Amino acid sequence: MKLIHKISDIFDGVLSLFGTLAVILITFDMLIVSALVVMRYILKRAPTWVIEFTEYSLLYITFLGAAWLLKGEGHVKMDLVISSLRPRTQAILNTITSVACAVVCLIVVWFGVKVTWNHFQTNYLLPTILRPPSYLIVCIIPIGCFMLFIQFLRRAYRYLGEFREKEKNV
Repeated sequence: MKLIHKISDIFDGVLSLFGTLAVILITFDMLIVSALVVMRYILKRAPTWVIEFTEYSLLYITFLGAAWLLKGEGHVKMDLVISSLRPRTQAILNTITSVACAVVCLIVVWFGVKVTWNHFQTNYLLPTILRPPSYLIVCIIPIGCFMLFIQFLRRAYRYLGEFREKEKNV
């Protein structure tokens, strides 16, 4: 059982790292967009790469922070409906939705890896100003969804434990 706790601690550390990277990207985006506005106002011109970079970083922010946010139960929920249910029903419903979400994430991981690998093999460059290799942009999707997959499974396990605990108390 100690190995599972160690793996869980490592996973939580990776989630924290990803969350920190997302915060750094948000901060950097805020600073460079503010600088862009000032440069356009004062110098009447600005670097063209800023908007493109922020587009890519928004994708990274989303997938770096999603599993970390789920760990803290920060996603939007239908609390109005769920809170009116009995605790056992809430636990089983949350278990089912967590497993369903894990399956969806696994599907996205599968196709995301296929697309990323294809773009890597073909050296596909995005037709933009910066012309980055596409695989460097899209690789965060399967990575982030894999982290979400694991976090949804952890969440389902926790809710299943809550269901079993409520069942003992009945």
